[in-house]
Amino acid sequence: MKRQMKRLFPLALLAMLNLSPTPALAAADPLDSARWGEMQKQFFAGQRLRFAAQVRVTAPAMAENPMQVPVTVDASELAKNGLAVEEVVVFADFNPIVEVLRFYPQAVRPELGFRVKLQQSTPVRAAARTSDGVWHVGGAWVNTVGGGCTAPSANAASKDWQARLNHVIGRQWASGENAGRLRLRIDHPMDTGLVAGTPAFHLEEITVSTRDGQPLMRILPHEPVAENPVFTIQRNQVSGPVIVSGRDNNGNRFQAEIAP
Repeated sequence: MKRQMKRLFPLALLAMLNLSPTPALAAADPLDSARWGEMQKQFFAGQRLRFAAQVRVTAPAMAENPMQVPVTVDASELAKNGLAVEEVVVFADFNPIVEVLRFYPQAVRPELGFRVKLQQSTPVRAAARTSDGVWHVGGAWVNTVGGGCTAPSANAASKDWQARLNHVIGRQWASGENAGRLRLRIDHPMDTGLVAGTPAFHLEEITVSTRDGQPLMRILPHEPVAENPVFTIQRNQVSGPVIVSGRDNNGNRFQAEIAP
């Protein structure tokens, strides 16, 4: 009887406390980062995840300019497998500000190009959450001389940067090898707050939609996104102008129209 009670007690206690067993840990980190355990707790605690080659992170193996590191995240292979991608979070393990951005693809491919600031060599990862609640994690190591997050922005040396703040320029390609591509640039210093005497000042939300109000993508940038950020989105087809709107963390708002 005593042996039976010992075996049943943990299950009874679990039921009384209304707890659930935690999801199994993902396989060993393919990028072998000393901080992966911390990243897993910070972004995915209690959630299901798997490392997935279908989430592609394209970045230079060696970044010469740590303030402008080009990155492309493409989770469209998941969609080809019948999984709807609802959210993507991008983060860099060894940055002082880990989270780079989140984006929510709606009527576009789950793909986004952008540039990031890196403080030191680090894995840059993207995790795509599909409609079944699973996070699919991909990534790439980027080596760099570092210092990208603690260097002052070039805008800091310009006397007229406020006149250009949140100015948007962009282009859409309706045909050719770049058909469906939308690229936009927003003038903003994207200050991290890690430079002495300079508070954090960054874009906080960007919404891209058609002229008739159909949402295409929502982007939530954080401080590590590069100064004067450039975003590249892939539409299925270009069928008219898009409206780009958003705000920064100081409440400054903007809106612009980008024609084909």
